[in-house]
Amino acid sequence: MDQTPPEKLLIGAHTSAAGGVSQAVLKANLIEATTFQFFTSNQKQWHGKEISDEEAHLFLEFQKRYDYSHIMSHGSYLINLGSIKEDLRQKSQEAFERELKRCHKLKLSYLNFHPGAYTTGVLEESLDLIVESLLSLEKLCSEGPTRLLLETTAGQGTSIGHKFEHLNYIIERVKNYIPIGVCIDTCHIFAAGYDIRSFEAWEKTLLDFENVIGLKHLYAFHLNDSKHDLGLKKDRHANLGHGKIGLDCFHYLMTDPKVRALPKYLETPNGEIMWKDEIALLKDLATKEKALS
Repeated sequence: MDQTPPEKLLIGAHTSAAGGVSQAVLKANLIEATTFQFFTSNQKQWHGKEISDEEAHLFLEFQKRYDYSHIMSHGSYLINLGSIKEDLRQKSQEAFERELKRCHKLKLSYLNFHPGAYTTGVLEESLDLIVESLLSLEKLCSEGPTRLLLETTAGQGTSIGHKFEHLNYIIERVKNYIPIGVCIDTCHIFAAGYDIRSFEAWEKTLLDFENVIGLKHLYAFHLNDSKHDLGLKKDRHANLGHGKIGLDCFHYLMTDPKVRALPKYLETPNGEIMWKDEIALLKDLATKEKALS
């Protein structure tokens, strides 16, 4: 796990890159974030606009000016590396490679992505296809600084990643060849059945993570409350403290030494209105009595 001095807690949100990727940096600064996540290209298109050298230079200039680190790209929702349909998997692979090249160009720390779904296939076959796809990126991964992060999912339909065992299966087979890790989405794991509503519940869930995957592979969090209750496999984000998870969850994440220093990115609703206040809330939670260690 990456660790950062506690005086520089890494708290941000998914900011908009409309008008150019450099705008994501400026929008992060406006909400007083200390890190941020964004889409490097239109996530609803297979072939997004490439980033010019001039725009990349401006992005890096702003990043340095505002002292941002641990910046993360969120991969396209279209990508499914686990599809048994060869044409879809090929399109996904090509889109993923283009995304990783953009991340390298911007010197991003992380590329977060959903592992995939097995749709009409079977889980084990799909997991092996994801492994195969990721292993094919070994050379490209070595050409830049970006680490690939598997995002935990909510368990809707045939999605992969709602059990820690799914992620461990992939990590164990690729970790010696490519930089890999996990981003925990709080809404997703709660929807998938992992209780995180209290300090004690988080201790149990992190122990489970340690036993199945290993905390050394945990690199980041998406911070979201949930509109739906535990284990319903419904991915509906709510603002912090206004959902079924509650603020104790986020208090724990901001204070427990196992996870306090890891970067955290808000994906809550009404971002343009709420994120500045939610970042201030998280910073305030970080000053309160620490969680159980």
